[in-house]
Amino acid sequence: MKVTHTTLPGVLLIEPRIFSDDRGHLLETYQAERYCRSGIPPFVQDNLSYSGRGVLRGLHYQLGRPQGKLVCVLAGEVFDVVVDIRRGSPTFGRWLSMVLDSRSYRQLYVPPGFAHGFCVTGEAALVLYKCTDYYAPQEERGLRWNDPALGIDWPVAEPLISPRDRDYPDLRQVPAAELPEMQAEP
Repeated sequence: MKVTHTTLPGVLLIEPRIFSDDRGHLLETYQAERYCRSGIPPFVQDNLSYSGRGVLRGLHYQLGRPQGKLVCVLAGEVFDVVVDIRRGSPTFGRWLSMVLDSRSYRQLYVPPGFAHGFCVTGEAALVLYKCTDYYAPQEERGLRWNDPALGIDWPVAEPLISPRDRDYPDLRQVPAAELPEMQAEP
């Protein structure tokens, strides 16, 4: 596998080795020792999301029990977005995006302290994400997907979005105590 550091500290792009022949292909989607050597902690929960074209999920984060996520698309294609919302971070408020799809099986590791979301750009998408902590509904938070100060260039003008996601605040409206604090590097 190839691991690439992105413009946001701790956010990693993982490109697995794909072995193809006339029968199809095979790849390792996760191997604990190899991922751990790359600085990715172990996972405790897997989530699977199915969404149709134009569905936008996010921008989500957990406060008291922050989750690191390893995101992979098993079928289809998504426009994936990560926003640094860590208080004290030199890249606070910056975001990055990339296309994740079931042709390349590229993965994105999103560390705790970042907001995450995606929009389905194909007919449908099956997204798997492994989490470093358990989901805690009382800790769930989010940012408005189209916060003008962030200026995320989403590939759809009118996404299908949940009322909860639609009602999240802009980043500037979130009290500092409701944002994760940047942690010192181990």
